[in-house]
Amino acid sequence: MPIGMKEAFDVAGMQTTGGLLRRKGFFQHKDAEAVRKLKAEGAIILGKTNTPELCFCQETDNKLYGRTNNPHDVSRTAGGSSGGEAALIAAGGAAVGLGSDIGGSIRFPSHFNGVIGFKSGKGQVSSEGSYPAVEEGLQERMLGIGPIAKTVRDARLLYSIVAKTPPMKKSLHDFTINVLPKTGYPLSLETAHLLDSIYADLSREFNTEREVPPYFEDSAGLWQEIMSIGGAEGPKREAFGAQPSQPLQEYVKERMTGKADIHRYLSWALIGASLFKPSANRIKKITKFIEHGDHILEGYLHGHILVLPVYHTGAAKHGAVYNEIFSLKKTFQQYLPYVAYANVWGLPALTVPVGIDGNGMPVAVQLISKNGNEEALFELGEWLERHYAGYRRALL
Repeated sequence: MPIGMKEAFDVAGMQTTGGLLRRKGFFQHKDAEAVRKLKAEGAIILGKTNTPELCFCQETDNKLYGRTNNPHDVSRTAGGSSGGEAALIAAGGAAVGLGSDIGGSIRFPSHFNGVIGFKSGKGQVSSEGSYPAVEEGLQERMLGIGPIAKTVRDARLLYSIVAKTPPMKKSLHDFTINVLPKTGYPLSLETAHLLDSIYADLSREFNTEREVPPYFEDSAGLWQEIMSIGGAEGPKREAFGAQPSQPLQEYVKERMTGKADIHRYLSWALIGASLFKPSANRIKKITKFIEHGDHILEGYLHGHILVLPVYHTGAAKHGAVYNEIFSLKKTFQQYLPYVAYANVWGLPALTVPVGIDGNGMPVAVQLISKNGNEEALFELGEWLERHYAGYRRALL
């Protein structure tokens, strides 16, 4: 089976650079654990696919390899950080691939490119050999590794190979499917109409409701604080290597001359992490809040599947998504709740294309539940494929 591989995963004989100029030529001698499992089942890795620098952004551009475009419209973003992988599969360049997601990094590209993407729940897939390594506990639980594919069937197969525990059989009729109602957060008319249609169609066969799930409005703020723990000192060290860590100087240099070694997307994100670094006391409060929320959601999601948007629009012009998420005005609080929910609470999430927007770009929804309910997500995803758009190859 010919597959693609996100550049973040070590593959013996191939480079892992994180998109950094300083890491050009960093060839690996050992496969990441997930890669090892796929190779053992006959996967043939065609090559590695582009990411933003250090996977630290929801748009794919870096100083080493350049920008990845959306194959449905090259003037628009492919998303990130698994943008290269999703764009490759959208264009028909590989059968399936592997991505990772700590802040929508599988789901943004899957939504923008019109492919299937599955973010695993906390601890379900080994992150050994994934670069950069995530070592802080609250951040590690947000990371999910999983397939990007053309069909839910293929995503299910790949997940069954890389997962530590195979998914258990579930019946959709044992669940209440909760389609997110209208909220105060931005959402395009096309996406809102698709959610209404999905709810109406699901209600004919399953138990359904429309309620805002527990902790939904807390998740974007928590995600931003957790990602800023330690002021992103680890990513700074990786970005600058033996050189002094000077993200502000690099950002100014790039804006003035275009000749910095670090892409402005990364340097600006590192500046933001330093500005919003939570105190030790705040981290203790976040930890207690997460522990309590885990307990509540374990019970709630035992019998619930959530249907949420991925983003408020389809793929925007290059740079627009970055400006919305990394603004000092904290506009991420308006645009990130949909994806941050699954990361903060360490939940599995399946992204499935369901339509197109007014620009002809794909629109997807994500299906979320708890660890152990993955098979129910795949079953509901296949139901959506039968009734809605599903994957359609981009014609370049």
